[in-house]
Amino acid sequence: MSQMIKVGMADLNICKSPDAITTLGLGSCIGIALYDPVTKIGGLAHIMLPDSTKIRNNSNIAKFADTGIVELVNRMVRAGANRTRMVAKIAGGAKMFEVTGTDTIGSIGEKNALASKKKLRELGIRLLAEDTGLNYGRTVELHCDTGEYYIKSVGKPLKII
Repeated sequence: MSQMIKVGMADLNICKSPDAITTLGLGSCIGIALYDPVTKIGGLAHIMLPDSTKIRNNSNIAKFADTGIVELVNRMVRAGANRTRMVAKIAGGAKMFEVTGTDTIGSIGEKNALASKKKLRELGIRLLAEDTGLNYGRTVELHCDTGEYYIKSVGKPLKII
């Protein structure tokens, strides 16, 4: 691996083998990794919310599943990836806070995961693996040389999907 590219919260970026790309501290957020196994071009989006149409001030397209995934696909295609070969892996979507009653904040992670899967289906991108839900945060790395998605969590063994 020559370089580790960092993606912030509500941000996205792409990289090419031999580089890798990472985002830290996914709680209810989802880390969506897209990968073209032929060109070895990968992309990672750190999305915070499921749906940009529900928010008035939604100028940051990377913040939302519906717009962030589309932008990630477009950037990868511009870099030489083929959309028909792209595959996806997702992680995050944790329920970080115990919520009682009818409060919907607790299920934002689940909504993020569902919205991400729905958008991938709409775009015809196959979801190969996921590590979502439960109640702990994750840091992820997409290694563009292999397409492996590393998931690191405090007190848990490294998971590679």
